[in-house]
Order: sequence, then C-alpha cells, then structure tokens
Amino acid sequence: MTSDRLVQFTNDSLTFDVVDSGPLDGIPVVLLHGFPLRSSSWDEVVGLLHERGYRTYAPDQRGYSPGARPRGRWAYRMSKLVGDTVALISAIDSGPVHLIGHDWGATVAWSTAAQRPELLQTLTTLAVPHSSAFLRSMLSSKQFFLSYYMGLFQIPVVPELFFRRRPDAVKKLSMESGMTEEMVAEFREEIVDGGALTGSLNWYRALWIIGPRTGRRKVSVPTSHIFGAEDAALTLRGAELTAKYVTGPYDLCVLEGVSHWIPEEAAADVVGIFDTAARSER
Repeated sequence: MTSDRLVQFTNDSLTFDVVDSGPLDGIPVVLLHGFPLRSSSWDEVVGLLHERGYRTYAPDQRGYSPGARPRGRWAYRMSKLVGDTVALISAIDSGPVHLIGHDWGATVAWSTAAQRPELLQTLTTLAVPHSSAFLRSMLSSKQFFLSYYMGLFQIPVVPELFFRRRPDAVKKLSMESGMTEEMVAEFREEIVDGGALTGSLNWYRALWIIGPRTGRRKVSVPTSHIFGAEDAALTLRGAELTAKYVTGPYDLCVLEGVSHWIPEEAAADVVGIFDTAARSER
C-alpha cells in the first residue's frame, strides 16, 4: 500500500477521482456510493472509520467522475462497473481490502465479491440486497411496484428533462424518500448541474444488458447486509432472501427508523457493524 495519497486511478481509458483519507498506515476500506450522490455521501462514515484506524478510499464512480463519463448504456454494464472497482483495489496495492457499498454501490460490491472474492476481506452492503434476492423479492412482495421508476429511467431524454426542469417536483419526491434538503441541493449541484446526470441514469439503462451469470453467483466472503426499516424503495423481503446467496459468514442488520439513506442517517451503526465483522476476520 502506497504512503502517498491516491487521487485518481484509471481503467478502460477512463480516469476516476478518489478521496483517499485517514491514517496512511490504516487498514484499507473501499466505499462505493449509490444513485444519485457521489463519494461525499460517505463523509459521516469515513470520519468514524478514521477514528478506528481505517484508511478509506471513496471513488466517484463511472458516470460521476468528470474523466469517466462514457456515452451509451453499454459502457455501464455490470462487468465494466466491477472492472472499475477491481482497478481501484489494484491501484491501492495492499492485498485484500474491506468493501462497503450503498444502493448501486452495493450492487457493484455484491458482484465484485462474487466474481473476485480473493480481493476482499469483508463485504458490507447497505440497502440493496444480492441481485438474485432482489429479483425474487419482486415476485414475493410489493418490490415490483416500488421499482416502477427503473422502467421510467429507460426512456431516452425524458428523465433528464424532468430532473432539470422540475426541481420542485424532484425535491418533493426526494424528500419523501428520506433525503434532506442538503442532499437534494447536492444532487442538483453535483449531478444535474455538474454534468453527471445522464451517466448516472445509464446505470439503470444498462440493467437489461445481462452478461454470463451476472449477479447470480453466490458470495463466499464474510458479509454484513444493513437494511433501513423505513426504506421507501426496497422491501425487507429482499434482505431476508439474501441469506440464500451468501455461503460465508452472514449477518443481516435491520435498522429501525432509518430510511434508504443509511450512510447519512446511521453512520455510527454502519461503522459499528462493519468494524465488528472486520475485527472478527483479523
């Protein structure tokens, strides 16, 4: 592991920005953000991780980093997103790391753990369950109806126009999901006005591009899955079904009174759950 700060890394002819912070000799933890926010969504979490001696690497992912915004949905298929994470871990050059992901970052983390388990010490996922568990939950809960927006995001141009031209409606919907006014303002500034909107939506538009066994492999690394009981976008059923897709040690933690936005609302819980799992693997 380098003693210099990692500011950027490259993959697939793209350049990604990284926030590398905490003690230089700390145990490395990679944090993958979700939609519609960037690495700054981890600010509360990383501060607490640093206090416990961890060094954190929080990238702005594909579509979000200014130097990594390829055009077209094919550039956002899961194999590409996993490749970005693998490239970051290789750039850290420390051996296996701890991986934490929220929302879409959790989906990438699940796939990375399934495909490249040798790169990870532990996996911690927030909100979004294993992909196969999510699909099964659509048939055994109200998840299908909660996911209606994923279909709307497939329409070219229209979602971009809505986010740009209907700020009041976007704010209302976002805050109903649990986002704060500050988070909505960050989304407007960093994603909509910052040029990352189409790239971030392309993650959804690439959902239907399925590679060989993409997202269906089981995970063997020690895993903690954290679910907010007040999540407006996901059902508990997906979290419950996830146990079927983890062959290693697994812990499901349901946080009462917490919405989808777990890193912002429950940073201390996230760090406590993660640290307990990480210490048990030392």
